[in-house]
Amino acid sequence: MYHSGWLQRGWLDRRIPAARQLELNQRRIFILPSAAGVTFAVTLLVMLLAAINYQNSMAYALTFLLGALFVVAILHTYRNLAGLQLSASNNSAVFSGEQAAFTVQLHSPQRARLAIALGWSADALECLDVPGDGQAECRLSLPASRRGWLLAPRLRVESRYPLGLLVAWSWLDLQQRVLVYPAPLSCTLPPLAAGQQAEELDGRRARAEGVDDFAGLRAYQPGDALQRLDWKAYSRGQGLQVRQFQALAGHDWCLDLAVMQGDLESRLSQLCHWVLQLSAQQQPFALRLGGLEITTGSGAQHREQCLQALALYGKAA
Repeated sequence: MYHSGWLQRGWLDRRIPAARQLELNQRRIFILPSAAGVTFAVTLLVMLLAAINYQNSMAYALTFLLGALFVVAILHTYRNLAGLQLSASNNSAVFSGEQAAFTVQLHSPQRARLAIALGWSADALECLDVPGDGQAECRLSLPASRRGWLLAPRLRVESRYPLGLLVAWSWLDLQQRVLVYPAPLSCTLPPLAAGQQAEELDGRRARAEGVDDFAGLRAYQPGDALQRLDWKAYSRGQGLQVRQFQALAGHDWCLDLAVMQGDLESRLSQLCHWVLQLSAQQQPFALRLGGLEITTGSGAQHREQCLQALALYGKAA
């Protein structure tokens, strides 16, 4: 991964400011001879000394021809990067312990760009070609070791085309980040809140949609689980019908951080597990994290809101 001292980072931040979309130009491209290029230059110097010593015109011609080839390679290596546009794509959230994927879009407004390499360090690069007046996509990954926002480091963009004698490169900050949820940790469902237990003791029981007893059919609505579709009713021409189930419960579940057991990270992981489980069962629930409370709801949007709250609890957004 890219590492540098604070002086180098500050210099790069001033020379190549962070942006979601960047175009490589003269100010953002650096170029130097590669290891093969240094060897080539030393060989040319030895050939020149030999030509001078022996006054051999053919040796002069070969040396100057190869020297001109080296100079032309500088231009072509630079032009392979100059004008290339890079932009960051939106990235999907992951759970702690997984690999976070970062997607970079490359666009070449004119000519094709060959053998463009991208990566977090010079030692591990992904190579691809960008067609002329077209686009290419590169997916890079980083380990997501802890919850919260995972910020991508500066991205190295490199080209050694066409001869490998020179390397042109740049370090870009595309302001990419991925949200990392806590790793789900299986546990027993937390107890009901005191107010809910009181309702249950009073004998007032509310029916909530569950997975135990069949309760009839209703019309299909967008977002309903495909596993609950009644295909027999559909084959009889009754349209898309969804099987309803019911379970007896004292109240909709309220997942409360305060009643969980263990340290903070394990409690958040346990809550993450039950957010996923209850969402999969289409069971309404609420989430309470200290002073933050998410009201009772269900569905994909409610699940994502809860997972995001778990990921960012106690962290800067």
